[in-house]
Amino acid sequence: MKQDYQNELTPEVREKMNKNLVYVGIFSIIMLFAGFTSAYIVTMGDSFWVKYDFPQAFYISTFVILLSSIILWIGTRSVTKNNGASLKWAVPTTLALGILFAIFQVIGYRQLFQDGAHPVSNIIVTDGRYGDYFEVKIGDKYMEVDGNDYLIGGKVISEDEKNKLSNYFSDLDSISYDKNYSVKPSKYTLVYKGASDILIKNGKLFLNDTTELSKVDLIRLEWFSKHLRDKRGDFFHSGKYGKDFYIYYRGKKLDYKERKLYLGNRVLSAPMQLDMERSADQSTTYLFLITFLHLLHVLICLIYLMKKTIHSFTGKLAENNYIGIRSGAIFWHFLGLLWVYLLCFLLFIH
Repeated sequence: MKQDYQNELTPEVREKMNKNLVYVGIFSIIMLFAGFTSAYIVTMGDSFWVKYDFPQAFYISTFVILLSSIILWIGTRSVTKNNGASLKWAVPTTLALGILFAIFQVIGYRQLFQDGAHPVSNIIVTDGRYGDYFEVKIGDKYMEVDGNDYLIGGKVISEDEKNKLSNYFSDLDSISYDKNYSVKPSKYTLVYKGASDILIKNGKLFLNDTTELSKVDLIRLEWFSKHLRDKRGDFFHSGKYGKDFYIYYRGKKLDYKERKLYLGNRVLSAPMQLDMERSADQSTTYLFLITFLHLLHVLICLIYLMKKTIHSFTGKLAENNYIGIRSGAIFWHFLGLLWVYLLCFLLFIH
């Protein structure tokens, strides 16, 4: 009965009905993202906030989705001039570019992960912070930390040396769970509370000749090792503070000197420092949430385009006077414009 009713409708009426459904969906999505972007602004205004550059892959994906939208517009525009053959290349090309957009988005996410930007993490290192309980000596020289740089004798160690350090401490990142752990001697010496070198006896760690490292200290060492494994200093974001990323508080940029954060000319007060230590990196959480939610809508639309690509080669697109693809094109154009808006919003605010 439903099919018979639809067949009785004129193409103009069916197209208007389809487009109205698309417009309702677009309005719902606009309200959804308006809510998230508003929450982003409100949250940023009263908390610690990390700002950093976007991955280049995000800019490339912007070009790709805009190009796909133009191609689909050309294809659907040609249909009105009785050139249905144009959709045989326009729809598959749009699908291919849509897949390429998704690929570049994933590449962008990988770059964010490599830069220490994770959906769920803190801003600064607290548990296992270098120097609180443990330090490292290489030979007879103490290693120091400045931001995310490791220094020996005031000079930043090489990337090769940093990799070796990371590999060594990766073996200690679960030491508290293993009752039969065994640590191999190396050129790296652990120092406990800046006073005593930790001894290795039969693979076990000792504070002195008779006192083995306690369970609590093994947990502290575990956190300490995880940070060295990930080549992390005082911040979860990699790179240099003031160059690759900044931390803001209520719109004011914090300065970093001698492993301390300053608001203006004053070091953060004890309550603010405690608040900072408890603060999650909400800026990155919102970034992943907003962009991934958009990508999810793109992926759903790609399934639709995949179906229409098959129809473009079987002649089914011509049925109902190309109403389905014209309505779908409106939604695809909207997703492209939405991504441009989100990118500009995050660039301006973030």
